[in-house]
Amino acid sequence: MPRNVGGTGPSRRRQSSSPSLYTKLLQVIILTIALYAVGIVLWQNSHLNADLPDMASIISSTKDAFISAGSSSLSRKTVSESSWLFPDTGEEKDEDNVSDDGDGGGGAILPIDLSVNFLQRITRAPGAPPEPLMAPSASTARAPEDFLPVVVPSEVTFRWAHRARAGSLYEDSSKIKAYRIIVRKAKTHGEGSVVWDSKKVNVVEEDGVPDSVDWGESTTPEVGQILEWKVQVWDAKGMEGSSNWSKFAVGPEGEHNWKGGWITHPSDMDTFDKKSGVSGDECGLWKLRRPLPLFRAQITSQDLLNGSSDDQISSALLVISGLGSFRVSFDGVPLSTSGPIDPPFTDYSKRVMYRGFDVTPFLLGDNGKMAQSHVIGVTLGSGWWDHRPVSGMAKPKLLPRGPVTVIAQVMITYTSGKTRVVGQTGGDGVNWQVSRGHIRESDLFTGEMVDLGVLGGMEGWDTSTGWSANSDIQTDSKNPYQEINKWIQPVSYRTEVTGEQRKQEMALKAKAMERSEAKSFPRRDNFAAPIGKLVPHEIPPVMAMERIAPDEIFDLGGGRWLIDYGKAFSGMLHFDEGVPTPIIPDDKRYPRAHGFKAASERGDSFITVIYGESLEMTTGDINRVLVAGLGQHDGGPRHVSKKEGHTKNAYCFPDDHDGILSQKDVYVVSKASKADGKALFSQARQSHFTTHSFRFAEVCCSAEPPRNAHALVYRTAVSEWGTFDSSNVLINGGYELVKNAMVSNMLSVQSDCPHREKLPYGGDLVADSPAAMHMFDMSSFYKKTVQDWLDAQWDNGAYTETSVWQDLNDYAGIGHGAGETVWATAPPVLTVRHMQHYGDIKLLEHSLAAHVRWVDFLDKYFEAGMLIKGYDEELDEYHGQKSGLGDWLAMRSRDTFLTHTAFYMAAARCVAYIARKVGDEKMTRKSLAQAEIIRKRIASLYLMNGKDDFDFPRGHASHTPGPEMSLFSRIVPGEKRCVVLKNWFKRSGSIWPGDEETLFLKELDESYAQEMVRTGELVKESDGYHMGWSQWQGFNEGIFAIRYALKTLSDMGFHHIALRKAAGFGFATSEYMMRHNATTMWESWWRSEDLYSRNHPMLGAMAEWMSSSVAGVSHYPTTTGARKMLFWPRFPKSATTLEYASATQGTVRGDYSIAWRFEDLPADKSQYNSATVQVRVRFLVPPGGEGVVRPPVIASSKTTATLRHATIAPDLINAKSSTSKECKRRRKARLGFSYSWEFDREKEKWYKHESGKAIGTPCESYLFHSSLDKTKWDNGMDITSAFSQKTDMPIAPGLYEILFTNWPLEKEIEGTGRIGNIPEYYNSNDLGPYCKDSSTFEWDIDDGTHII
Repeated sequence: MPRNVGGTGPSRRRQSSSPSLYTKLLQVIILTIALYAVGIVLWQNSHLNADLPDMASIISSTKDAFISAGSSSLSRKTVSESSWLFPDTGEEKDEDNVSDDGDGGGGAILPIDLSVNFLQRITRAPGAPPEPLMAPSASTARAPEDFLPVVVPSEVTFRWAHRARAGSLYEDSSKIKAYRIIVRKAKTHGEGSVVWDSKKVNVVEEDGVPDSVDWGESTTPEVGQILEWKVQVWDAKGMEGSSNWSKFAVGPEGEHNWKGGWITHPSDMDTFDKKSGVSGDECGLWKLRRPLPLFRAQITSQDLLNGSSDDQISSALLVISGLGSFRVSFDGVPLSTSGPIDPPFTDYSKRVMYRGFDVTPFLLGDNGKMAQSHVIGVTLGSGWWDHRPVSGMAKPKLLPRGPVTVIAQVMITYTSGKTRVVGQTGGDGVNWQVSRGHIRESDLFTGEMVDLGVLGGMEGWDTSTGWSANSDIQTDSKNPYQEINKWIQPVSYRTEVTGEQRKQEMALKAKAMERSEAKSFPRRDNFAAPIGKLVPHEIPPVMAMERIAPDEIFDLGGGRWLIDYGKAFSGMLHFDEGVPTPIIPDDKRYPRAHGFKAASERGDSFITVIYGESLEMTTGDINRVLVAGLGQHDGGPRHVSKKEGHTKNAYCFPDDHDGILSQKDVYVVSKASKADGKALFSQARQSHFTTHSFRFAEVCCSAEPPRNAHALVYRTAVSEWGTFDSSNVLINGGYELVKNAMVSNMLSVQSDCPHREKLPYGGDLVADSPAAMHMFDMSSFYKKTVQDWLDAQWDNGAYTETSVWQDLNDYAGIGHGAGETVWATAPPVLTVRHMQHYGDIKLLEHSLAAHVRWVDFLDKYFEAGMLIKGYDEELDEYHGQKSGLGDWLAMRSRDTFLTHTAFYMAAARCVAYIARKVGDEKMTRKSLAQAEIIRKRIASLYLMNGKDDFDFPRGHASHTPGPEMSLFSRIVPGEKRCVVLKNWFKRSGSIWPGDEETLFLKELDESYAQEMVRTGELVKESDGYHMGWSQWQGFNEGIFAIRYALKTLSDMGFHHIALRKAAGFGFATSEYMMRHNATTMWESWWRSEDLYSRNHPMLGAMAEWMSSSVAGVSHYPTTTGARKMLFWPRFPKSATTLEYASATQGTVRGDYSIAWRFEDLPADKSQYNSATVQVRVRFLVPPGGEGVVRPPVIASSKTTATLRHATIAPDLINAKSSTSKECKRRRKARLGFSYSWEFDREKEKWYKHESGKAIGTPCESYLFHSSLDKTKWDNGMDITSAFSQKTDMPIAPGLYEILFTNWPLEKEIEGTGRIGNIPEYYNSNDLGPYCKDSSTFEWDIDDGTHII
């Protein structure tokens, strides 16, 4: 008889009508607890002098909290903590991987953001596209996550942050008394057994919660395990709070744990073997390795048996890597949405990263029944490994190269504890096959070509249904297209080149080694590059982090469609409903770069997509020149940086790119498959193994535009944890320009630009890492970056300019293989900043010896190298800007001696800092003394002329970075800092004769020009109008001085001047970029139509200043691991500049937030320069953290300051969510920057177009959301005297508010105009309260902020 499982049969009615004794007892307990909870709430309100609560709401919420306990489902819930990738609604979530261990406890403190080795599990990327079309034979199982962190047994380090539970008492969340870590096996059959338990560890109050906790020494995790872990913490009252379970896996460590070996296509391997008979030049051999191969392996049920039917599979971990880039499927199902650069970019001859995937659901199958067989499928792209051999502004040909290759194995753990490896590549992995597939070409600089006919014809190739025996064909290296869909056995990757030999070859090219020192190696016939050691992913993969719908679609005629996505980023299009059916233009002439000559001649059908960030002003087409790969383009009428025909004979230049190395994807259906063409095009979705930098995409040629063509924004999936907002559109816009450029340039390395070079330059990292660390959790990313440089370090100790040597700008260094000194000092600078932000002592211990070798190299070669470069010892003949990059792309001439020498000093300071932290006192003393000698030499030379403007002896106070760098980095002696600051204000701006600016003025109506003269944007002289750059109302600084200038002004009492620079308008400002439709930071302050990138975060240091100075939250200079944060709100003199500002600074301890606003502002804005107002400041310190409040300068004796704290933690998650929704609404209404300059191509004139934009939209902080109006505060205390005395105040975790009353506003000092100086300051003998105490100006060895 069938069982009634869903109805109301007699037995069910009898159960419900007669409650059991257990149910009655449970109801009594629930009622008791509910009454107790009501009593507690009443007691709290009574004793905290709060208003009486609403009894109905208390009873209702109490009922809601306990009602589930009496329901028929007795599942338990832990405290809900969303992944950082998804918005946290504040509601508890019932997760199926949470054990019955309570509801997270009633503690006031919640552990959040669990990470292992700085990596967090990612369930699904937030911008992931819809699930791709899969073969009918594909499995119904799905991968449990998009990214699973993998560790090795010797290094397992746990970290987590905290937040206060909404409704908790201030006193309870102010202290963490203890913590506990529990690790268990991932559960598949009931509960997973505990494999390590730290037990309850009491926290020493003066030490606080540790920065990290290592796996205990009593046990070691086993390779192949998939584990879950959670954290419990105890608050000040001893109440426990618990996290959700997180997850990680333990992967192979060293060659002995790898049963698999690297495999490749036989024909591809032959192109690297001189004895194979395959010959040709590099380009010709590269073409013989196309189309790219697919790999697959079959795992049978017999492979999975462990000798006993009772011994079931507990877990299965697939570990895999592929060069150049790979995507893996299991039984026809993609295991991750990640791509297109996987593994991350490293020197693959030194180090290659592998991924781990939990494939347990596939092996267990439905109802725990195993399938007869399974198939692993691997799709390969070229990546950084086997790219098209084209060179230009970068030299990718210097990178290691070999045929695309894969390594993999599945590690099975059984319920008995036994393990087995199956499905391994190479060796005895006989079940692997390889065939050429559907990707005709993939390249990071030129794009991807996909053969849709082949893709459709191979449907199900990675499933058991599609599996077939090996073909008996002979491989034909000369005709690779004959090898499509012909499955054969792969061969092992082989090479006769050793890692030592390759390193020596590169060192000789870089002149980091004398030829007399070189070893001799035997003649080699197989010249593929060696492959480095395998390590687990050190950073999250590159993933789709945002999915954007089109802003506008334009019909360009002839079947060409222009799609505008509103902002620039890195990624590609995803055609949700397929690629449109192609047409042939009426005149059979395709628009430039949209043609495909060979396909047209064969009668094939195709759709092309061209990507770009901006439009060419004279044609309205995408400006391909500005995004030309490797800077390879053929010039043109406006493109004066290259001569026409420049690329005509360029080596291996792709066909159909029409003279410009374009960002281009092609979807093609051959003539043989044309009958199914419409269906095949409708099934196409996206390219996979390339990235494009774009805001605009041209799709050609089709009768209708593509439907639902979303853009996928790809970047390394580190968490975004920093925010900034203010009332000023121009300041906000500058922040967004930097952020969008940063997002575009985080593709496994932090690159300079995402189209032209895509390389990690040291100088860019020195300049921008503070901004990146504000916006994102860069803990894993920068640790990997430092390791990249350690791998690249030459044996003589020299560091390179880029983390993988590319022979770029070595001329600007001191020789012997060293990069330009500033650029090459990035590794130790990053190491110090990493310690300040993340507290990773292991990185210091690991890298110290390498950084010492760099300083030793400088000791040995610096002086002689500088003499060779033309810098005489006393600078008698130095007039500025010799060999060196210096303050790159400044408006002023660059003082390259100062930057070379200051960063030599910085390298020694970094070693002193690191040595002190790891306890090497001898090295600390030596390096500190060394740094001081260099500092004194700089100070002596730069004060020699007696002008006190901190300039080289023959200087005229016109070079950069002079006073700003030396003041910020504590190079200027304390007794001279005020006079140097004072004389700095003598500097002024100048006119600018740039090409595009000159053309702009020629093509501008006189009425516009006169208005711009009136506002100060233009200067009218006898020879006409000129644009001018400003020293104090805009920017002139290069990539380093911009940070030094803004921070020095704000820190030394001239914050209003720094604000005026950031909120400036006209040439060389953020406003200038936005008026020309920029959505990302430019490489230069001037406009370029053909050379300088328009997506380049190099000038982006202003973003960190905005959060730390405009809003007022930053790392305390001497802190490590963000233990102590500085709240230093600084307000403008006038509310015309700024009415409010806010920032959140995420840290490894939790979020620190600040918000301030002027209140009681007059309705008449003309009084914003004279009114008396009040200022409200709120700031948040997370549990486990510490804050220090530094008072702003109080300008009036009538001003008072009162501090109070929230007695009960409000629901900040709900406030954040509501504020975010309101901000999105405002952005959608385009309440940001409001105009642009457009070029009328018919009249050949510029005109001003009024049109609202989202960029720069002002949004207020969640700390001022209306839901916090009911926050319960203590009675507060008067802190006016403390502020008057400029006394720093330490504060414990909690939410605080300071209210300033009678705050006077005043008019800003004007100076002598936009390009003038500020005589009111350089003629004054009083520069304010920050220029009176020279003793505070010496650099502190624990100060990671001012190290350089």
